[in-house]
Amino acid sequence: MNICKHNDFCGGCTHQGVEYSRQLEIKNEEVLALLKEKNIHYDKYFDIEASPKLFGYRNKMEFTFGNMAKDGEMTLGMHQKGRFMSIVTVDECQLVDQDFNTILKEVLEFCNMKEYTHYHKKLHTGFVRNLIIRKGERTKELLINLVTSSQNQLDEKDFVDLLLNLSLNNKIVGIVHTINDRVADFAYCDSLKVLHGQDYYSEKIMGLDFKVSAFSFFQTNVEAVERLYKEALSLIDNFDDKIVYDLYCGTGTITQTLALKAKKVIGVEIIEEAVDAARINAKLNRLDNCEFIAGDVFDVLDSIEEQPDVIVVDPPRVGIHQKALEKIVSYGVKQILYISCNPKSLTDNLKYMNYYGYEVKTIKAYDNFPNTKHVETVVLMSREDK
Repeated sequence: MNICKHNDFCGGCTHQGVEYSRQLEIKNEEVLALLKEKNIHYDKYFDIEASPKLFGYRNKMEFTFGNMAKDGEMTLGMHQKGRFMSIVTVDECQLVDQDFNTILKEVLEFCNMKEYTHYHKKLHTGFVRNLIIRKGERTKELLINLVTSSQNQLDEKDFVDLLLNLSLNNKIVGIVHTINDRVADFAYCDSLKVLHGQDYYSEKIMGLDFKVSAFSFFQTNVEAVERLYKEALSLIDNFDDKIVYDLYCGTGTITQTLALKAKKVIGVEIIEEAVDAARINAKLNRLDNCEFIAGDVFDVLDSIEEQPDVIVVDPPRVGIHQKALEKIVSYGVKQILYISCNPKSLTDNLKYMNYYGYEVKTIKAYDNFPNTKHVETVVLMSREDK
């Protein structure tokens, strides 16, 4: 068994050290137990699908600057197990391309050499906050983003020279510097400066091209999610001459795939930056039959004139709010395709939809994040009276 050297401290991989076959059993059992607990009946249940890759599958990592102990040397990596304020340097992470580890190690050494201080979450003082690395799985492009406060000046030339002189397997297409002076502990963008190249990388998925910007959401395990999407969309009878709602559409990956099949697809997403990216990518792929609307699903649905024939939902971990669910089931479409990243909120929503006449036809779990606790699930629901 290939146990990561960071396993004793890093909080990233909760299933590290567990045989992969057992990991799949655990996740499968979790989904089945929740379905049983909520008394949800289904026609077909397909056992969990393993990930195509067990290691090196993540195309994005957001590392944090900090330390392991108070006043200790600066670290760069992930939060320590059970200690949110402590950061473990993870320069041999197994979930990412080796280039990520090389970049992390060299950037940490650079920041220590320059005597930059890490941002303190409680005191709100310090300079370096996050290092975000993103990679195009099919294009082999790297986008590197250093996030700092405005409490110091970055030696931009030395930083760029450092990165461009590294021996890497992939190509750096962009180096950006983000200023974040927010108190909250997440990588927010107050301002962004391109230090080299561009502020996006390119990716190919489902036969379509995507530009993924520094802070755009994009699926983390490209090979696994491409398979999930293909199998999920194949569950729908057909999309010919149909209007489809793609709710919680993110940057519109599913929306654009649907647009290749359906008469028209309307994507709804609350994050405006994601909607902007979706519109850009739709133009890139020369798709004129998909429309993207920025706003909360509950508020937006009332403003859409075209009535749906099919609804696809891919909500965040909290699931779909009951008020939004009320509107979704009120359309009475024959089929609803639910793609979930949290089986707990999924089964809560299924129970509600079941009450309003929707029956679970097929359900299948996917392990897109090996060595972690996360599990994806696809459910096809149908109303037989339609």
